[in-house]
Amino acid sequence: MYVASVRPSQRARGKVPGTVVALGTVSLLTDVSAEMVTAFMPVYLLFTLQMGYAQFGILDGLYTGATAVLRLVGGHVSDKTHRHKAVAAVGYGLSAATKLVFPLVGANAFGIGATMAADRAGKGLRTAPRDALISLATPPERLGAAFGVHRTMDTIGALLGPLVTFLLLAQIGMIAGPVFVVSACFAAIGLIVLIAFVRENRRETRPGPRPSIKAGLALLKDAGYRKVAIVAGVLGLATLSDAFVFILIQKSTDIRPGLLPLLPLGTALVFLVAATPLGLLADRVGRWRVFLGGHVLLLAVYLLLLTTGSGYLGMGIALLLHGLFYAATDGVLSARISTLVPESLRASGLSVIQTGQALTRLVSSVAFGFLLQFAAFGTAVYSAIGALVIALVVAWRIA
Repeated sequence: MYVASVRPSQRARGKVPGTVVALGTVSLLTDVSAEMVTAFMPVYLLFTLQMGYAQFGILDGLYTGATAVLRLVGGHVSDKTHRHKAVAAVGYGLSAATKLVFPLVGANAFGIGATMAADRAGKGLRTAPRDALISLATPPERLGAAFGVHRTMDTIGALLGPLVTFLLLAQIGMIAGPVFVVSACFAAIGLIVLIAFVRENRRETRPGPRPSIKAGLALLKDAGYRKVAIVAGVLGLATLSDAFVFILIQKSTDIRPGLLPLLPLGTALVFLVAATPLGLLADRVGRWRVFLGGHVLLLAVYLLLLTTGSGYLGMGIALLLHGLFYAATDGVLSARISTLVPESLRASGLSVIQTGQALTRLVSSVAFGFLLQFAAFGTAVYSAIGALVIALVVAWRIA
């Protein structure tokens, strides 16, 4: 197993590097943009365009899975060229451009799907290089804290995005154009911050294997890395997308549909408060324990969905647990992966596991969409609970 080296000067500083803060600012602005669209889409597709859950599941799965292959490409190219920042900038730029395409496709399902895929393709390109920039700037014993700080700043954007959408819709009604234009503006500002303020120390050579997609996939031969990849994929199959979680919370608690765009605020607010503390906790007690514990919290969310008619109290508890789930898993997984791969393959190593997650979550969204379309609500929720229980047992046995 690869053990990352620690630079004495970094250890002495004992603080989150400026690169992490700059990237956190980029992610904050970009997440305002992305979450504006994410909050708007369920209302737009289900209540305005009257799509069925099966269609929504396919589009939602495409939105998640479109990142898959390009995660590998982004990781490989950034490792190969040592230009993680440049590759990330291409991804951020692509996502920003798609926001202006959404109003042009109107109610065309194919056009919406293709544009959503392009948007997520941009995310696929940028995620591994961005996380590699964070991990390469941070000493190993501070990785949990660094990713926690980044995810905290990212989540401020996730908190503001749905709020901006809600306020826009309250003023202009269900008109899509202004939502996408404002979203594009936030994304463009984030790209400018990345280009102007994120610094990258590009070294011509790094110790370790020569970067290539084959070398990235070859990391799966390592038992520790392979274990993380399998567990992340298995749990991804049993993880409902955020859109479906919010839809199910709205249905089970009987709150009015008009509040649906605000539900991501609850998850984001909890994530904002908990991401850094749980990152620090993961550094102390073990990232694997915290990661698996986060999925136990997600199981509690699914169980709460069975308590129909619970109103705002049930909604609040579900969103609290959902936010804690993300705080315990998102940055913690990247921190765990970063300790298992050499610097020369850092982005590739991150992208291989992130690709597996994206593909399994695509399958999850499509399958659950058809289940919710053609089966009773209770049957769909019980199926999600059963799948997650099985996944947790498998993950615990592997771990």
